[in-house]
Amino acid sequence: MANFLHKGDLPDGLFQGVDAVAVDSETMGLRLGRDPLCVVQISAGDGDAHLVQLDRATYDAPNLKALLTDPTITKIFHFGRFDIAMFHLHLGVMTGPVYCTKIASKLARTYTDRHGLKDVTREMVGVDLSKAQQSSDWGAANLSDDQVAYAASDVLHLHAVRARLDAMLAREGRDALARACFEFLPHRAALDVAGWEESDIFAHS
Repeated sequence: MANFLHKGDLPDGLFQGVDAVAVDSETMGLRLGRDPLCVVQISAGDGDAHLVQLDRATYDAPNLKALLTDPTITKIFHFGRFDIAMFHLHLGVMTGPVYCTKIASKLARTYTDRHGLKDVTREMVGVDLSKAQQSSDWGAANLSDDQVAYAASDVLHLHAVRARLDAMLAREGRDALARACFEFLPHRAALDVAGWEESDIFAHS
């Protein structure tokens, strides 16, 4: 198990032959259009995590963009709506196909209202994630070892979480509904970028 930090882009051919990668991002804040995308972290579920510290002057990361848009590789997120919108806004790509463990949790774990990554990971795979570095400076020129470890932890367990949630969704007969939600998720992110972030266009009012 190791964490790798890459400047600007992923190395060539890093995720060849995999069918799913876990993806997360770190930004300077949570507001689209104001806060820049700084770091993207990825894991193939093999215990390793690869962090890309982006060049915010250009966002020129062709290997990362190719991975995010590869139709043969599912990208697993937790609350993918935000990450997908950030990638669309800053990297100029629409990520897909996608899977969101937060959506899956809300559809499967209806006995609780605790669907944050920390709660879901603790229940599904027995791992207690630390959130100590969540609000640190991700735009710094040099990331600390604690920041790298924190960012990695957000993707290292998503494959296992997905497997557990998939079993629950199938048991409850909601797997088809979940897949439909995942297919719509990039469109929901595009609506956020286009200005409908706070609006529910399906609401009556």
